[in-house]
Order: sequence, then C-alpha cells, then structure tokens
Amino acid sequence: MRESKQILLTLLMCIFSLNVIAQEKEFPIEEWQSKSASELKIDQLKIDKLFDLSFEDDATQSVVLIKNGFLVGERYADGYDQQSYGTSWSMAKSFYSALIGISLELGEISSIDDNVGTYLSYFNDERSVVTIRDLLDMTSGLEFPEHEHEIMFFRNDQIEYVKSIGMEKAPKTLFEYNNVNSMLLGEILLQVTGKKADVLLRERIFDKIGIEDATLWQDGSGNVMTYCCIDMSARDYSKFGLLFSRNGNWNGDQVIPANYVDETFSTVWESTPNWWTDLNRGYSLHWWISKNDEEGTIFNASGKFGQYIFVDRENDIIFTRITKYHPMPGSIQNWSFLKYLDISNVDLWISILRIMHKIGLIDLSEDITTPNTFPDGESNEFYTNYEEIIDAMADLSRD
Repeated sequence: MRESKQILLTLLMCIFSLNVIAQEKEFPIEEWQSKSASELKIDQLKIDKLFDLSFEDDATQSVVLIKNGFLVGERYADGYDQQSYGTSWSMAKSFYSALIGISLELGEISSIDDNVGTYLSYFNDERSVVTIRDLLDMTSGLEFPEHEHEIMFFRNDQIEYVKSIGMEKAPKTLFEYNNVNSMLLGEILLQVTGKKADVLLRERIFDKIGIEDATLWQDGSGNVMTYCCIDMSARDYSKFGLLFSRNGNWNGDQVIPANYVDETFSTVWESTPNWWTDLNRGYSLHWWISKNDEEGTIFNASGKFGQYIFVDRENDIIFTRITKYHPMPGSIQNWSFLKYLDISNVDLWISILRIMHKIGLIDLSEDITTPNTFPDGESNEFYTNYEEIIDAMADLSRD
C-alpha cells in the first residue's frame, strides 16, 4: 500500500511539474501576456542596457523582448507605438524560407537537394546544377554584381529579371548574398502549390500564429517579392521569432517541421563577409548566426538598415528591433513614370530619388508605391554597437 501511495505521489509530482513547464511556455493567442523581469528571473538592469544600446541609434523605432512567450519589455521612439509598422527588408527571406520547409513536409518538394530545374524549366540550362539548398545557403554561383541584385527592386517585372541571370561560378564554393536566390523560392512554391508565396505565408504560417495585420509586397507585375518587404509591427515579427524558438511548434500545432528548424539553426557557413562588424557571423537556410560560443547561440533574421529578429532558442528569448518606417497604402509596387528609366547604380538612384523628393519634383509618399526607408530609419550606431548588443542579449540568461 505504501509503495502504491509513493508511486501515486510521484506521478502527481510529475504532472505538477509538467503543468508548471507548460505554464511557463506561453503562446500569445490574441495579445501578448506580460511578466516582469523578476518573475522571469532576468535582471532588469540587463534589459535596460540592451534597450539603451539599441536606442543610442536614433534610427531605432521599436524594440521588443520576449522570454518564455511572455512580453518582458518593449520600447518605442516618439510618435510610434505597438501598432506601428516596420518593414522587414531582407528579414522576409527567413519567412519565405520557412515555406520551403513546410512544402518538404507536405511532399510538394522532394528534397532541398533537388535541382532547381526540376521545378523551373528555364533553369534547365547552364544553371541546371543549382539546387534549392544552394539558393537557401546563398551558394548558387549565379551572377553576383556589386549591387547584389538590389537593382531588381526597381524592376516592374522582377521574375523576368531573375530569368536573365546566368551562372558565374560553381555552386557551393562561395557565400554570396544574392537576392535572386531568394526571389526564386517564390517561383518554386508557385509551381508546386499553384499558389503565390504571399497567400501561402498567410495560410500556412500567419493564420496559425495569429498575425492578422501585415502587408506582403508584390512587384508591379504581381510577383511576390520573396527576398524582401513584409510590413508589420515589432510585436508580430516577434511571433515569428517565437515560432522558431519553439522548434516550429505553435501551441501544439507543428507549423514548420522541427527537423527543418534544426537544420536552419545549424552552421553551414561559419563566416561571412564583414560588412559592418568584425564579429564572426554564420549563415544557414536564410538565417544568420550572430553568436555561437560558450556564452550562447543566437540566430537572427536580418534586414537592410538594421531590421532584426534575434532568437536564443536554448533560453527561449526573442529580441526584435526595427527602424523608423513611414508605410504607404497598398501592397503592389508602382514606380509610375520612373519604371521607364534605366537604373544601374542603386545608391546613386536612391540619392537622386531623395533629391527629387526634397526639391518637390516627386512625392515619395504619393507618386510611387513601394516600401521605402527614409534617412531617419537608416542605422548607424546600432551597427557600431552590434557586438555589444549581441553580448547584452546573451547576458540576459547569465546569473
């Protein structure tokens, strides 16, 4: 009898422990639930340091910190709040990559080691050696100009631009951050599902994790811009980060295959070009690895001008930072008369647009329709502080 009671007591303790763990792993249903730093065993001074470092850059619009699925802190620049949109720029690459993992699980794509030409007939030429994995790891060997194909952003039909890009070197030999690689993902998804990538993103991810208010941009010909351009709030970007922190599972629903998340959170390229930091950063399946040492492992989605979703999966921490953004109505690019101009130098073209806007020749908020970061949203100090910011995030979990 005593032994039976002991077994029963042990079972009850196990059930209680599991319940406590379940309670600690919160999922936002309609709104984020909040807990204080002390409740989550984080030193508030460490959070303050992380936020202060971020806001040393005047370009910062929003920062959001999530621990165990609870909102533990957020801060907004004057004139912005929790509903304010940011634009993802290249953070979108991580979102659309997740759809590839889902298509793998559903059998729509056999393997990411399949040749792209298996799904896109126009790749059955010199490009036939390129695989989907090569696209995801930025190792396709496709032509890579200095502007990294950012010039594609100014084209009315960006798929026609993609089709014209030839081979430059053998795949898997060099990391090159090529926007064409990411644009091709949408084409593959369209072929295997019959649906555009923006529709799939809403149906297969956003609807399941409660993201209702977002703009997913298309070019002027209706092609989904799968290398950039998802507009939504910092809180909603954080939901996507939480999904990856939880191994692709959302409150019991395996939205993204766990093995795909595991493969994403591995290191393929242990180092990448040091564009603005000496910190050694890696890359895998359209995610960056900003820290991978004895102090912790932090992955991130990353976008131009300083958009970030940082994920510390081991400690279930998400830190999102976006820069100042002035959204315009619509979700389809319209360059108006500018689409007839030949654009070959991206930086020069942006400068000309801003000058034309300043002297009143065009109104960038009325004459054209496109995601657009103004100078007030261009990071400087955040890049300077980058290594210190990563360390500050890792320090949140240290005693």
